[in-house]
Formats: sequence, structure tokens, C-alpha cells
Amino acid sequence: MKVSVTILALVAIFIGGCNGVGAQKELLTVDFQEGQTLRYKFVSSRDISINWGQAKGKSKSSKERIDKSSESVTMIVAYHPVSVDPYGLTTIKATCESVKTKHSSKKAKRASKKDAVESVAGKSFNFTVNALGKIQDKSQLEELIKEAGKKAFRTKGKSRIKEPDTISDFTATQWFLWDSISSLDPDHAIDGIAVGQTWESVLSIPSSIVWSKARAVNYQFEDIRETEEARIAVISSSYSSGESVPNKWPLPYSGSFRMSGMFGFLSGYKILKLQGQGTELFNIDLGRIEEYEQNYTLETEASFPMAIDVNPVITIEQKITMKLLKD
Repeated sequence: MKVSVTILALVAIFIGGCNGVGAQKELLTVDFQEGQTLRYKFVSSRDISINWGQAKGKSKSSKERIDKSSESVTMIVAYHPVSVDPYGLTTIKATCESVKTKHSSKKAKRASKKDAVESVAGKSFNFTVNALGKIQDKSQLEELIKEAGKKAFRTKGKSRIKEPDTISDFTATQWFLWDSISSLDPDHAIDGIAVGQTWESVLSIPSSIVWSKARAVNYQFEDIRETEEARIAVISSSYSSGESVPNKWPLPYSGSFRMSGMFGFLSGYKILKLQGQGTELFNIDLGRIEEYEQNYTLETEASFPMAIDVNPVITIEQKITMKLLKD
């Protein structure tokens, strides 16, 4: 896709010269080379604490009851260009080469069912993307997410019970590929951006809890690192509580069901606080992400059914990383 990038660069230089703009602008475009497969390692992990407060009848000096658990998924995904169109869309075949998950909880009384996201291991999906990082066709990815969602259930009598899974982590890494680049407004995407500029977007909040919550993100073009191989754009991000999930985002589950464990009894989740930061290293010359890291803390209050006067506060410490694996 280097031809399209070159054309965009010439246009940007011409416009910048005519307008007398002094600040150097950089085009951040997503590029693939024929026959070159890019392989990335994704890790999404979180520590979860449920604070039940002090038991009634206890003294104020008594300790609060806190239940802790954790879950994580590690994936290696290879992206192979099926066809590269320098003037339009490039078709990519993504293959989930390996998927490993881990769930731990001191409260667990039995081994839970195998994490449904592990069913995507060995499977592939195609999608199309333009030079500005916008994925145009996500239909096969959405189908794979829904297929995994069907494997998250067990049946108990007439009820469908959803086991804990990390499908939302898979979605968070694959559905929002190149979000920092594709979320640029059209003017900045075509003309380029200068160090110091900021822009906004919305990301998902991966969790075993089934909810319609979103994460607002503010990106900033922090710096350019000059290396022997290439110029690397440093893009920072900060996170806060966002609006409800957009309708276009995929839903892995359908029908009526309840969640297993304590989350099956809690409801009415209300976000009290969400804050965090991240950093992405984007190779300007090769048009690809080298790595990123996202860290944030989420606090949400839940309610108990049947008018029980208990409002536990759930704290989630989340970390998501992506790193290019080089031969």
C-alpha cells in the first residue's frame, strides 16, 4: 500500500506549503507488504476485588470482607495480506495461532468450564482495511465472536448458565485494531498530524461481567523517536468512563441466560470511576504498530436482588498489551 501513502504524502506537503504551516506533520497510515505476515502477541489480564463492606453488627474497627479473583488470556495472532490494493482496500487473513487462558479465585469450589474463547484457537477470519486503518468488513470476525459465545453456556434444568470467559478480551484486541490511527478525523488522517495534537475515540471494557459499558479514550501524538531502522511515533492515551456501547459493536451472546457465580446475583452496575493511561509505539515508515500497553482501574458499584441492602464495590485492575513478534 506504499503507492497510496506516497500520494497522500505529496498532497499533504502541497497543502502544508500553500497554507504556510510551519509545524511538521506526519502521515500515520497502515501498510502491508505482499507476502509479509505480521505476528502479534496479545495479553489481557485483570485482577478483580469485590468489597462487601463490613458485616452488620460488627464494630467499625472490623475488617471489610473482600473477595479476590483474576483472569487472563494470551493470544498469538498472525496477519497475512491476501491481496494488497495500493489505491483501495487490502484484504487480511488473521489466524489465531494460539489462545491460552487462566482463571483463579479463592472462592471457586470447582473447576469451571473451559474458557469459550479458547475455541478460536486455530481459526481464521478475513477482513478488509484501508490505508487509514479503518476496517471496512468485520463480518467474519463478528461471526467468530458469536460462535465462541455459543460455547460459553451450560444448561441447568431449563436455565442457560454463562460460565466466565474472556471473549470480550478477544474482541477488545481484534475489533479495535489500529483504533489510534483510524479514529483520526478525516482532515488529520489525510493532511497528517503534528506532535502535540490530540483526538478522541471510544474503546470497550473487557470483562466477564455482561454489560453495556464503554471506555472513552483521549489520544495524543507525544513524540517521534528516531532509531536506526525507522521513525517511531509515540502515542499516549488516557481513559475515562464513556457512553453506552455503540450498536455496531458485536454481541457474543443471545437469548436469555444468567451468569454463574456471584456475578449471576449482582446487577445494576454503576461505574464510580475509570481512569488510566497507555502508550503505543507506531512505526511511521513501515506503517505498523510495534507495541502498545493499556492500563486502567475501574470501580463499579453493584446491587443485590430482592431488596437486600448490600451494594458491593467491584474494583478491576486491567492491563492489555500488544507486541509485534519479530523473527
